Amino acid sequence: MAYMAAETPVPSLSSMIADTPDADKYSVCVHCGFCLEVCPTYQELFDENQSPRGRVYLIKEAAEGRLSLDAAVIDPVFTCLDCRACETVCPSGVQVGALIEEARGQVHAEQLPRGINRGLEKLVLRHIFPYPVRLYAIGGLLKVYQRAGLRWLVRRLGLLRILPPHLREMEAVLPAVKARPALQTLPPRMAAQGVRKATAALFTGCVMDVLFASINEATARVAVRNGLEVVVPKQQLCCGALQIHAGDRQQARDLARQNIDAFLATGAEYVIINAAGCGAALKEYPELFRDDPEYHSKAEEFSGRVRDISELLVEVGFEAPTGRVERTITYHDACHLCHAQNIRDQPRRILRSIPGLKVVEMQDSERCCGSAGIYNLIHPQMAGQLLERKMDDVPEGVNAIAMGNPGCMLQIRVGAHRRHQDVDVLHTVELLDMAYAEEAR
Repeated sequence: MAYMAAETPVPSLSSMIADTPDADKYSVCVHCGFCLEVCPTYQELFDENQSPRGRVYLIKEAAEGRLSLDAAVIDPVFTCLDCRACETVCPSGVQVGALIEEARGQVHAEQLPRGINRGLEKLVLRHIFPYPVRLYAIGGLLKVYQRAGLRWLVRRLGLLRILPPHLREMEAVLPAVKARPALQTLPPRMAAQGVRKATAALFTGCVMDVLFASINEATARVAVRNGLEVVVPKQQLCCGALQIHAGDRQQARDLARQNIDAFLATGAEYVIINAAGCGAALKEYPELFRDDPEYHSKAEEFSGRVRDISELLVEVGFEAPTGRVERTITYHDACHLCHAQNIRDQPRRILRSIPGLKVVEMQDSERCCGSAGIYNLIHPQMAGQLLERKMDDVPEGVNAIAMGNPGCMLQIRVGAHRRHQDVDVLHTVELLDMAYAEEAR
């Protein structure tokens, strides 16, 4: 692997004051190469620097002051999807995801150039997502755009042509925005049906609640149906996953503190989440607070309660539905569900419990679809290539694709739109909710 050594001291990952990459993480890499076979960017580029072991090596050299923190290091660090597929196959247990996120934190702290519009990123991640009122206001504008004839007018006038192709595709597949997000429509507390098994606090998220509020509502109904008392903390905020991916770890910590305090105050035994990326971030809150003894302890307590909805249903025992859902589906493993949280069997157990539902396995279902937070917006070419591979793997004859992450849902909607495929893209919990609803008919 070629690299240029720094002639004089320059910014390096070791020279910055906080969140430096942990030597205990990168020192265990033995460069065996098992990760090459599963890394999406390496499979596309065949560039050692764009592989997990290459990135770990670059981070190590920069952390130890032998490489300058310039484009040769920054580009591979930010081209990574942070999908964690490498962690699944790594025999040494290298925490590549944490190393990537720590390295991005250093780049962000130093405000080093990395080829994207920092002003736009700052606006979105610091001044919109952390503020529910602002985020919901944008959702309201989107609802008006969709329902008041503005979308038709914009398309008729060809105004969408000013957008890059990937944004035009995204606009075409956006779901119909509900009048109000679930955080506002769901009551603060919902009693369990039958014998109460536990109390679960529902994390509604940001993008999930603006674009897929109906999935949050379905999650609450399914949880209640299965003996869970559901509480909805109204003080919760964005989980901070997108900020972590962008390197803005301080903003992520600010969000995490409020979420930790809001959810611990409920006394709920569990925190349920239906978005894979958010769930992984919530479970990894302790990593954000490794240098903060007070909140590290709180973060560990909080994260120990976090469960994906499919994970919790299997853990407490869910009631197999009797209502039929006549569909032939395949299942896509969201990266942050299978690789980051090791949740694979639980969603499939739920799907296979539904009468009438035929599940056809997808080849390479654990390979990233290219969504990866906002990766598909800032790296559209790579994301598009990965999406093509994902759509190639969709089995013939299915009429729906199930998954457990909103980012993947939008990305795969784009793929279906691009190929003119008549398939629905659904969340796993939606299908279980449909089956329960069919029982009453």
